[in-house]
Amino acid sequence: MTSSSAPQDPTPEAVKAPKDPWDLPDVSGLVVGVLGGTGEQGRGLAYRFARAGQKVIIGSRSADRARDAAAELGHGVEGADNAETARRSDVVIVAVPWDGHAKTLESLREELAGKLVVDCVNPLGFDKKGAYALKPEEGSAAEQAAALLPDSRVTAAFHHLSAVLLQDTSLDEIDTDVMVLGEERADVETVQALAGRIAGMRGVFAGRLRNAHQVESLVANLISVNRRYKAHAGLRVTDI
Repeated sequence: MTSSSAPQDPTPEAVKAPKDPWDLPDVSGLVVGVLGGTGEQGRGLAYRFARAGQKVIIGSRSADRARDAAAELGHGVEGADNAETARRSDVVIVAVPWDGHAKTLESLREELAGKLVVDCVNPLGFDKKGAYALKPEEGSAAEQAAALLPDSRVTAAFHHLSAVLLQDTSLDEIDTDVMVLGEERADVETVQALAGRIAGMRGVFAGRLRNAHQVESLVANLISVNRRYKAHAGLRVTDI
C-alpha cells in the first residue's frame, strides 16, 4: 500500500523557474564613490556614471584636488578626501595605482566596512618589451582587497576600459562588455547593473574572485593590441 502521506511530485507550477541572468536590480539611486577619482581611469568612470545620472563622489588623498577635479567633470560630481568618499558612498570603486593599492585600502578599512567595493586595479609591470602581468601574493588585486577588507563585500570589474574613451565627451556610447567577478550573486548583479548604466556597456558575470588574476592580467594583452593597432580596444563576449 502507498501511504497517503508520501510526498507528491511537484506540479509544473510549483517548480521555481530559474532566475533570468539579465534580470538585474535598479541601481539608479545608489551613490558611487571612486577612490583614485583624480586619476585617468577614475575620472573617466566618474564622468560616465555621472553622465548616466548616477550620484558620484570622487575621492583623493587631497580633498581640494578632488573638488577641483569634480568641478571640471560637472554633472553634479562631488569631490572629497578618500575617507569621506568611502563613508558617503553605497558602492566604492577602487581605481588607485597598484603601488598604492594595499596602503590605501588598509587606511580605509573602517570606512569601507559594510560597503560594496569594486576593485578595478590591474597589477602590471613595464619594461622594454612592454606591459606584463604581476601576480600579487594573494593571487590578484581583488583578492588582496578582500583580504584587507574582511568586513566589506569585494567584487572586481571595469578592468578593460580605455581611460581615453571614458573621458571622451564626444562619445555617447562605449561599445564594450565589463567582466564582473564576486562571491555573492546579489553583489555581482548590482555591479553588472551599474555597468549597464553606461551607454553601450554590459556587465557580464565572469566567475568568483579566485579567477580575478587572469581578468586583471588580460589588460597587458590589450595594451599590446592598442599599441600595434593604434586603438582603444575593449572586449565583447559572444553568444550570451
